[in-house]
Amino acid sequence: MFQNFRLAMAWLHTWFGLVLGFVLMAVFFFGALSVFDREIDRWALPATRFAPQPMPSFDKVLRPVFEELQPDAPSRELARGQVDGPLPERFDTPTRWGAYTTHRDPVLGVFAGFELPRAKVPQATVFALRTIDPRSGVTLPDDQLKIGSQFFFPLHYSLNLSWKNLGTWIVGFAALVMLAALVSGVVMHRRIFRELFTFRPKKSIQRSTLDLHNLTGVVALPFHFMFAFTGLVIFGGVYFPIAHTQLAPLHELHEKLEAQETGLPHERANVKAPIASVDAMVAEAQRRWAAKDMAGEVGFLAVQFPGDANGYVSVYRAGTDRIALVGNGIHFKASTGELIREDPPQTPVAGMTEFLTGLHLQHFRHWLLRWFYVLGGLTGCACIATGFLFFVEKRKRQHAKQGQGGARWVDGFAVSTVTGMLIATLAMLIANRLLPEGLAGRDAWERHAFWGAWLLAFAHGLWRTAPVAQTRIAPAWAEQCGAVAALALAAVLLNWATTGDHLLRTIGTGYWPVAGADLLILAGGALAAVAARRLRRHAAGASAPASVAAQEAARA
Repeated sequence: MFQNFRLAMAWLHTWFGLVLGFVLMAVFFFGALSVFDREIDRWALPATRFAPQPMPSFDKVLRPVFEELQPDAPSRELARGQVDGPLPERFDTPTRWGAYTTHRDPVLGVFAGFELPRAKVPQATVFALRTIDPRSGVTLPDDQLKIGSQFFFPLHYSLNLSWKNLGTWIVGFAALVMLAALVSGVVMHRRIFRELFTFRPKKSIQRSTLDLHNLTGVVALPFHFMFAFTGLVIFGGVYFPIAHTQLAPLHELHEKLEAQETGLPHERANVKAPIASVDAMVAEAQRRWAAKDMAGEVGFLAVQFPGDANGYVSVYRAGTDRIALVGNGIHFKASTGELIREDPPQTPVAGMTEFLTGLHLQHFRHWLLRWFYVLGGLTGCACIATGFLFFVEKRKRQHAKQGQGGARWVDGFAVSTVTGMLIATLAMLIANRLLPEGLAGRDAWERHAFWGAWLLAFAHGLWRTAPVAQTRIAPAWAEQCGAVAALALAAVLLNWATTGDHLLRTIGTGYWPVAGADLLILAGGALAAVAARRLRRHAAGASAPASVAAQEAARA
């Protein structure tokens, strides 16, 4: 079929990249935003704009919250189909309490799991979630969306399509194809190191676009390969769910044997027991970490079977000082505070898995490295976008002569993905600042703003790329870049108008989560404005010779 292996790889690189590049574009962009998801949360939730807080006192702050925590209406509705008969008015048998925080979190996320009476499936659980101010235990409104951690972050690995994990499967397939595209790209470009230093912006659009595609692909090649591979590792349990399907009986047996080996109870004793001072257990865990010269910040705190004789408390170390996502857990008997177990060092295989997971999720405290992660993600976006443009520029004249519309449709999808994605993001931020605080279903309206704006950008992109069929430059790019610039400025001004946190204040007080978000939005808007201006100039310059040629043809 192909004359040589290199041409076969070129075909694979082109068509695999084209078909799934639209998915990968969203993965890279929202993955880059997810590096600072907690900071975006601060921008979106003005009530949380205070300094990051450590894990608060369990005895004074967390325990009262857990004891009155109950599933909300959506959680109850999900649980209704899992039981025979009606749900109880109140769930009184908690299976687990948990609280999680990072060095970037001012607020604290807590959860509780409850046994479902008369459940159709054994050990079925209904969960209650809440976000609190760790300084006081005051609950924050549940219908305010954490745009960074609850929308952008899951969007980059699941496309927010939760039905049967469909989005996760699509992204996983795209990541697998990306690995193939990376390898085929290296095979295609025999002078890969030369292309690392080659960029000719004054050449033709096709030439300069290909240069930029090669440059961005080569510069960030290790980063792209690492993120595609580690993403697949993290979701290996979704793609190969043998533990809870084919090996379900073995999995259950393994859990029971592990409970016997570790001393951590596998089931409730159904005997009531008090909970001793968890603060004292936390202090003991920190003392043991300090003895091993480890940082003693608590990242995750859990109480298994609270109020039961088999209850135990698990204290895990925050991941600020290492790459591997290992919690160095220490476990205590809940009723007495007696030490049950201290997690041993990881096996080599488990240690490698935790290292790869931590490398992808970057929970460590290293701000410069975080910015490199953002740069790598945006470089991936540039590589994919220039790939789209090169495809269109290379084929649009040929398609026009043959009466084909392939180049036009690719350009329409490309502009709808690249600039349309930016428009949708900024529209969501603007809706976040415009919608009233007490609006019912406020989080749903913000989601509607995102998808609605992207749909409009998609329709506009398909409509305004029609000139590509006549080998002309599509005005959609310049128009949507102009829209991005205007929306970016509007988002920053609305943040100032609705919260009073303008850049002089946030920079002056050193509150960089909001200042950084504003600066990044403005920088993106400025780049979009420059791009829009240059695109209009280029379109005007390209149309002038065509007009002269048409006039001369008419005279002849």
